[in-house]
Formats: sequence, structure tokens, C-alpha cells
Amino acid sequence: MEMIKLDLKNVYDFIPEQEIRGMQQEVSESMEKLNAGTGAGNDFLGWLNLPSSIAEEDFNAIEKTARRLRETSEIVVVIGIGGSYLGAKAVNDALSDNFASWRKNRKDPMMIFAGHNIDEDYMHELIRLLDDCTYSIVAISKSGTTTEPAIAFRILREHLVSKIGISAARDRIVAITDGSKGAMRKLADQEGYESYVIPDDVGGRFSVLTPVGLVPLAVAGFDIRQLVTGAVEMEQAARTEPSMEKNPAALYAATRNAMYRKGKKIEILVNYHSKLHYVAEWWKQLYGESEGKDGKGIFPAAVDNSSDLHSMGQYIQEGERILFETVLSIGETDNEMVVPKDADNLDGLNYLSGKKIDDVNKMAELGTTLAHVDGGVPNLRIVVPQLNARYLGQLIYFFELACGISGYMLEVNPFNQPGVEAYKKNMFALLEKPGFEAETRKIKDRI
Repeated sequence: MEMIKLDLKNVYDFIPEQEIRGMQQEVSESMEKLNAGTGAGNDFLGWLNLPSSIAEEDFNAIEKTARRLRETSEIVVVIGIGGSYLGAKAVNDALSDNFASWRKNRKDPMMIFAGHNIDEDYMHELIRLLDDCTYSIVAISKSGTTTEPAIAFRILREHLVSKIGISAARDRIVAITDGSKGAMRKLADQEGYESYVIPDDVGGRFSVLTPVGLVPLAVAGFDIRQLVTGAVEMEQAARTEPSMEKNPAALYAATRNAMYRKGKKIEILVNYHSKLHYVAEWWKQLYGESEGKDGKGIFPAAVDNSSDLHSMGQYIQEGERILFETVLSIGETDNEMVVPKDADNLDGLNYLSGKKIDDVNKMAELGTTLAHVDGGVPNLRIVVPQLNARYLGQLIYFFELACGISGYMLEVNPFNQPGVEAYKKNMFALLEKPGFEAETRKIKDRI
């Protein structure tokens, strides 16, 4: 059983290996808090044993739903924001053909997202597309009242009903929500929508392996069993193993905290594979929302190389030395293409003729790492053997577990997000939402 690996050889010139290993006691204490449920936010630890707790009947139910929707849908519209869409988006983009939406003979429904923004043009153009396509809706919201997805669901539900009728629309809508309360739960029960439950003890940014991620991914044709298999492998290898010698998630958590204590305030997740862009977006939410509180936390950023070497590369190479990089390195590609030989060689590339494009890419990765290390930027490297569902499942659980450990090492609650409410209060006041009259008067005086 091959696993993803963590390579720290380009860290030790900046922080001695023994210094990181010396954090073992902190790591062990943080893992004890997680596994014993004694740390802050301990009512949101359902993700810890989530992969191994998914039963055969859970897979069967989701796959049955997926078959029904796939028979009637060219598009599955996933409505959600934050953790309710980023996990599914990350897996979808990582495992999809880059040009799947252009394929005339595609057999799987295309996954499209709504409710992750308040962009009027986006919604108008989405409706225009859906006028000409068959589609289903997977609406994801624990409460059913979060503004962005609630607006999208209201509009799309009305559109679907007007297009195919109430009865047919009922069979094309799946609600993923709270088990017993909230507006979405009430509506699902009232209208008879098929529904799945978001576990009470799993926060949104940790929810990709719940129905939040698994249902839309199954509808879009992905192998959710392999995704979960990979997550189970990492859970079994790392969840209760405190030793950094044996646990890459624990070692990653310790290393990034060691960086932070040396003044490295920004972590850049780097990829050299175009399909990993939204894996980084999911990672940014996971770590930013978990650690950025109490005036603390590493700022999570991301770059897509080699494209961003022509934009952000200058700052990374020679800007303020407050950052470190974590490189996602993919071992084998799915396809092979070589650089052809050209008789005129006007572009001077014949020295590359016969080489695989991925060989060139990997030398760009290695050359960049060496340049950035020489420029004062520590580099961690996570080696993913191949970009498939199983290794992606390993990577998801690796990052989740490391996030919990790292948050406790930072001495914050990794499982709440109190700062997210600040903008909502201002927005509700400005929109004159009932119950916010005092805030409305106050904010109008301010502006």
C-alpha cells in the first residue's frame, strides 16, 4: 500500500531537524486532545473517524441517488458556499478531464456550482445555460438560511419547477442539511425531497467525506469508494500515531509551527499541475478558518506553477523573507506527450526533443525549489504518487488531521470561526433584515 510522503530535506538548512523533532511532546499532547476529545471545539471532531465509519449501506444509498439523477441530468448544480462546495469542487477538478465541458460525447453530468457568490451576472448566465439543459440540484446548507446559497436555491428551484413541473422537480432536487432542524430540513420534509444529513459534529471545512462531498461527486461519476479508501488508509496510518517518525501529518503540523515561530507567517501551497488549483482553494479555507484567530495563525496562500513563476515568482524569490512553501508534487501523470524535433529549430528547443512534457515540468519544479531555497525560502514537499481518487483521499485526511494538530499547537480552537460572522452582521444591517433594526441605525450613522 503506497502512501503520500512528506519530504523535508529543503527545510533543515533553515530549521535543524533535531529542533523539529524536539517538538514531539507538543505534537503528542495535541494528538491526545484530538483523540480524547479534551481540547477546544471537541464537539466538532466527527471527521476524525469519519472515513472508516462510512458503511456499505451509506455507499449504496448515495450511489442509488446518483444513478437516478444521472439518468435525467446533463448538469448537476451544487448549491453551497465555503466547505459546502470547495471540497467537491477540489475533487471534481482534480479528477476531471481539463476540457470535459467541451466534450460532445461526455457521459457524466457536468458539475456546476451556485450559491458560492452573490454575482448577478453569474446567476443570470447560469439560468440561460440551464434553459437549454436537463439538470438536477444538490442543495447543501445546514441551516437553509445562509444568504448566498439560500438566494441561489430560491431562484434555481423556481426555475426548475417552471421548466418541468412540481412533481418532476421533486425528483431532481436533493437536500443535504441538518437531521432535524432548520429551514432546509423543513422544506425538504414539506416538499418530499430526498435528503442526506450533515453530521452535527463535522464542520463545513471538514465535510468533504460526508454526503456534502460524496453525493455530488457520485452524481458526477467519480469513484467515491476509492476516495474514501484512501482517506481510510491515512486515518489508519496516522490518526492515533503520535510519533513524527511514523506520522507525516504530525510531522507536517510540527514543521509548519516551527516555521511560524521563526517568523515565517505565510505558507504558500505550490502545485505544478493545473488540476490542483481548487485543492489549494479548499486547503486555504481549511487552514485559514481553523488557525486565523486570536491574533495568530499562518496566512495560507497558493500559486499555480509554472504560470505563477511569471507573476508571483519575483516576490517569492526576492521579497520579504516571511514565507515558506509546501509543494504538492505529483509522481506519475496519466498521459504521455513528448516534445517533437523541428528541422529549423528557430525556437531553440531541439535540446528537449524526445523528452516528455512532464520531465520538463519536473525539472521546472526542481529548479524552482533550488532557486527559492537559495533565496531564503524553506520548502516542504508532499509527494503524491499519482493524481487519482485514492491518493486524493489520503491527501484530504492528511491535511485535515495535520490541521487539527497544528491548531492545538498554536493554542487556538481549530474548529470554530467566530470572525466569519462579522461581515454577515454588517450585511444584514445594510439590507435592513428584520431583527437588525438597531444595527441598521448604527451602521447608517457610521457611513
